[in-house]
Parts: sequence; C-alpha cells; structure tokens
Amino acid sequence: MSQLPNCGIYRTSRAIDDIPAEKLVYFHNHGDPGPGLYLPQKWVNNQAQFHERGSTLKDELLADSLEPLMPEGLYRVDHTFYCCKNNCVHFHANQLVQLGYNDKAIPLLFFPFWENSELQFPTTGTRVDPENLQNLVLLTIPNRTPSDAPMLH
Repeated sequence: MSQLPNCGIYRTSRAIDDIPAEKLVYFHNHGDPGPGLYLPQKWVNNQAQFHERGSTLKDELLADSLEPLMPEGLYRVDHTFYCCKNNCVHFHANQLVQLGYNDKAIPLLFFPFWENSELQFPTTGTRVDPENLQNLVLLTIPNRTPSDAPMLH
C-alpha cells in the first residue's frame, strides 16, 4: 500500500468511486471507518465548506490520483502576471488577493476592496491558469477567537 496524502484540498484527476474527475474534494486520510473524500457543500467568504459525511475510499491506491491544491486564503502577488495566455486580467506585484476554487477545482482569485473603512471581498473571482499560482505567497493570518478579543478597561 502506498502512503496516503496529507489531509487537505485536492482535485480529482480521475473518477474515484462515484466522484467524477475534475472535482474539488477534501481528502481526510484518517478516521472511522477509513480515509475518504468529502465534496463541497457550499462556499462561505469564497472558501469551500465540505460535507460532514464523505465517501470512504474502496481502494486506497486511488488516493495517488489526487492532485494537491494550494490552500484557500489570502495571498500576496510576488511577481506580476496575467490570469491566462490571453492576458485578460493583470495581477500586480504586492497586490492582495484571495484564492478560492470552484467545484471543478479551477483556481479563482478575488480582488478585495475598501468600502466604508472595511476590507470587502467580492463573490465573483477571476479564473487563473494553475501554473500562475506560483506567483503567489500565502499570508499568515490568525483566526480570532473570543478569548483573543481585546479587553476594555
């Protein structure tokens, strides 16, 4: 048996059981009753939210056909690039973008903007050729929990 990939988001490069090729999935490599694939249920803030119940792999060797994807989240554009070979949309160095995927695991970049002193994200993104994602650098942004909230004196 081959080593299972890490838990995370992937693109199916071929059909796996009842999940067709070219689908966005979350792969969970451990658990009861075993490793499995979870399909997106909905998108919240341009990030996929996956079903609680997945499909257990009937053949763990099929996990080798999963193509790993860059994590969804906020990125800085490291090098200027265009979305695709048609040069439709230009991404500038040091620009802030949000990376997400559609249900076919096609990468989408979202341009945030300021509105009423708040950073907003549109619900429509720009398709980007996967090879252009090498121009992005993931930003580390902590999740805020109630215990992290500032205390008023």
